[in-house]
Amino acid sequence: MDKDLIINAINNEFPEIIKDVSEPFGLLTLEISAHDLKGLVLFLKENDQTNFVFLTDITAVHYPNKAEREFAVVYHLHNWEANFRLRLKVFVGRENLDVPSLNDIYSAANWMERETFDFFGIQFTGHPNLKRILNMEDLNYFPMRKEYPMEDGTRTDKDDRFFGRDGHEGVTFDNKKALAKNNG
Repeated sequence: MDKDLIINAINNEFPEIIKDVSEPFGLLTLEISAHDLKGLVLFLKENDQTNFVFLTDITAVHYPNKAEREFAVVYHLHNWEANFRLRLKVFVGRENLDVPSLNDIYSAANWMERETFDFFGIQFTGHPNLKRILNMEDLNYFPMRKEYPMEDGTRTDKDDRFFGRDGHEGVTFDNKKALAKNNG
């Protein structure tokens, strides 16, 4: 199995569904829309050529400066027989965090989707029990979103820019060093 076989199989069944193809660190990564996710994943699982019968992980990434592409929902699929891994990315904006649930395709998606909802606020439509799984029910924010400054603004070994943030509070790394020095 190789990337061309997978891409050709997808293009034959779903022409123009793939928005982007990349291979960071040798891992085939396909970007698709949320609307196309469920049909594609079902095809990848049931097709004899692709046979991605194992869902390894679901997670999300928050890109606070990307407006309509603010959240990437990331799926890792695995074909055991060929030992081939595939990453799917679906981008959504803050205004519409709806992504279809894969719980009816992979039972393992149940808790993975709940965890992703719990930490990022992604709404998995069709999920049978979408509620917090690790955080308290009354928590009124999503802790993995990059919406808050890093802890302890006087630390000199952290710079928000290195964590995907634009230096909230208007404090630069050089200012943090000076603050720490002046505060002992």
